[in-house]
Amino acid sequence: MPEPSVVAVFADLREEGRELDSLVGELAEPVWARPTPAEGWGIAHQIAHLHWTDRAALLALTDAEAFAREAEAALKAPDSFVDEGAEEGARLAPAELLARWRDGREALDRALAAASPDARFPWYGPPMKAASMASARLMETWAHGQDVADALGVRRAPTARLRHVARIGVRARDYAYAVRGLAVPDGEFRVELTAPDGAGVWAYGPEGAGQRVTGPALDFCLLVTQRAHRADLALTAEGPDADRWLDIAQAFAGPAGPGREPRGER
Repeated sequence: MPEPSVVAVFADLREEGRELDSLVGELAEPVWARPTPAEGWGIAHQIAHLHWTDRAALLALTDAEAFAREAEAALKAPDSFVDEGAEEGARLAPAELLARWRDGREALDRALAAASPDARFPWYGPPMKAASMASARLMETWAHGQDVADALGVRRAPTARLRHVARIGVRARDYAYAVRGLAVPDGEFRVELTAPDGAGVWAYGPEGAGQRVTGPALDFCLLVTQRAHRADLALTAEGPDADRWLDIAQAFAGPAGPGREPRGER
């Protein structure tokens, strides 16, 4: 599948943020404390985490030294710094948190547009170009937005923006093995995902690969962001290595997450 243009990535990130904003922008203050599927996190924690990470991305793009200090502090507490950042923001009044998140999104959008397209910027993992950073921010915005939607009982219509999430999920295959101390399989897998509009297939990897994954793009994105259990998704694996991958896949950096329990909704 061809890579989307830089301009398209930035526009899609803006739209993903707007969609989530439409879910939380008019919520009554007590609803911000409503629990989400992420243990210990309410809706406010989800938005606070996105604001915290947007701020980190802005620093990476505009002030490498300040970002390095932030990253050093995070590495001293690898198991807690994410929760601590979310908790700090969640203690704000919802109106203040919402305003800060909106301001942060706008500032990040400007910084991404101003960044040299070929420059690489520091991050908690390998350095990234601005387009890759925008894709990662979109992936996180969509995933945490899913937690908010689940908490509110809202079903979001999947969009073509999921192509960014799917692409990251495919590219992160080897990382999912490595982070668990498992041997990485030889060769590429073939991944064929039905687009959200049902009108096409997003394909990755060689057509003749012996290991294959097929199914809806939405289900694949839910799997690799660990927002749903494999048993609840209509994904099919051909070959033992592809089957194993669907048990451990993750699109995000950091330790292997616990995932979600099966809900029997397939």
